[in-house]
This record gives sequence, C-alpha cells and structure tokens, in this order.
Amino acid sequence: MASPIIEIIGVYDADSTLLGEVSYWIGARLGKTHCSLCELTHGLFTVKSEWKSCERALSVPFTTYHRNDAPADVLTCAAGQFPVVLARMNQELSMLLNREQLEAFNGDTERFGHWLNNYIAAR
Repeated sequence: MASPIIEIIGVYDADSTLLGEVSYWIGARLGKTHCSLCELTHGLFTVKSEWKSCERALSVPFTTYHRNDAPADVLTCAAGQFPVVLARMNQELSMLLNREQLEAFNGDTERFGHWLNNYIAAR
C-alpha cells in the first residue's frame, strides 16, 4: 500500500537572499546563528553527499524552502517555528519535526534519513 504522504517539506531557519545566506554562514561559523535542518542537509559550503543519498532513498520528494521563500500554506503550517519538517498528504499539511526534534538528530544525516524513511513507510 502506498503512503498517503506525497511530499516532505523542510523549511530552513534562514533567508534565501544573498545577504541572508552570507549572514547565516558567518553567524553559524561564529556560533551566533544555528539551524539544525541546515546541519542535517548541508556541509560547510554545499549539500552533504550523505544527504543526497538519503534524499534519493526517500519514496517521496523532499522539498526545501527558506523562511522568506516558502509558499503561504507551508508558512501557515509552520506557524513561525523554524526550522521545521512538514508532510503533505494531498492538500493537507502537518508538522513532522519541530526545532527541538530536529536538534535531537545532532547533525546525524543518516539517522535523519532513516527516520524519514521509517515515518513514510509507517503511513
């Protein structure tokens, strides 16, 4: 039986503008800015190869946005809590992982990927 989940959505606690990207990068290096979803999917400069492998293994697309470029329905579901991971089932969105839950992965991309796969399979 196919999962009712048609898409997983991650929203970073960062802005997609050049200034936002540079500000986040510098802030993260100085310990002033932190995004646990960013740590799971990105290395110092690029997307982690581990994340690319995990993403390919998912049975549904994993779409990412930043705080300032997410669609209205995603922002409504996130309710100002970033980072966040949501699930889309038809036209309905629900929260899967909030900031604290993402923090619990401690940057372990493989564990995050396994969790997502298990969650999707259980639905």
